[in-house]
Amino acid sequence: MLSSSATGVPHDFGPQLEPALRQACGGKLHDIRWFRTDWQHGGAATAIGAYECVPGEPPREVVIKLPVGPKEYRFAVGLNATDAPTPRIAAHGLEIGGWDLAWLVMERLPGAPLAAHLHKEVFDALTHAAAGFYRHACATWPVPPPSESFPYEELIHRSREQAKAGGIPESQSWTHTLHDVQKHLPSLLLKWRARPINAWCHGDLHAGNAMRRPEDSPWGKPGCVLFDFAEVHPGHWVEDAIYLERMYWGKPEALAEIKPVSLMARARRAEGLDTSGDYAMIANIRRVLMASCAPAFARHDGHPRYMHGALEILHKFMPQVLK
Repeated sequence: MLSSSATGVPHDFGPQLEPALRQACGGKLHDIRWFRTDWQHGGAATAIGAYECVPGEPPREVVIKLPVGPKEYRFAVGLNATDAPTPRIAAHGLEIGGWDLAWLVMERLPGAPLAAHLHKEVFDALTHAAAGFYRHACATWPVPPPSESFPYEELIHRSREQAKAGGIPESQSWTHTLHDVQKHLPSLLLKWRARPINAWCHGDLHAGNAMRRPEDSPWGKPGCVLFDFAEVHPGHWVEDAIYLERMYWGKPEALAEIKPVSLMARARRAEGLDTSGDYAMIANIRRVLMASCAPAFARHDGHPRYMHGALEILHKFMPQVLK
């Protein structure tokens, strides 16, 4: 059995499986160095190393991840067979050392995520990479109807209760505004749930989940590369665009004149993907629904600037969705 630390976190999970991992890679994996990041929890293990991808060529730098969730594994491995803007996979498997654990050995991208230096070109690169992801993912797997419905009714009820209790800034304005939202919620949800399901949405699209592959990379063509596919789901492409936008509701100066929905639409058209229909209205409904849920998460994501930004979104877009 794998040993655990006193806190119950198996900090040496990766090193204990290293011999089995080397064997699974046919002796091509070398110089493994395990590490933990501040955002890792539980038993996930990460390492960097070197992998002999092509006989006679120098080993390439790789990142090792184990265990990997089913969505991450499915999309990382499936899109590796395409030209999608995703990390190239050197080796992978669903079992290791007798354990049913999915694992990946993939290219190591140099430098920092794009979030380190935000500017318009970053958002251009990010949305074009997302559009490339949509094209290849939809060509690889048909997009099914969503399997679950997000509990907007419950969360907006919780949001209003939180506002009525005075537990958030501008609670009185929140209470009145959410009362209006609840009055119109059935019609808003009817419109939202009737949206076209036309993409495998990334689900966690932001500049912290993207890096650049350099010009001289042996792994593939240069450009923005997306990673972290744990939240991929079927939906409408505006979901990713609004997710990216609402990352900055608390600091709108970071977006300045950048409009993620417009950028995403332009990027989709460049990839030959459909942008027909009233996607602007779909985006506005998504804004209203997600902003209305903000107080429900105030304990975890309740920075006053973000909460004020979400309230401003409601004041701006509620009249537009009720026209």
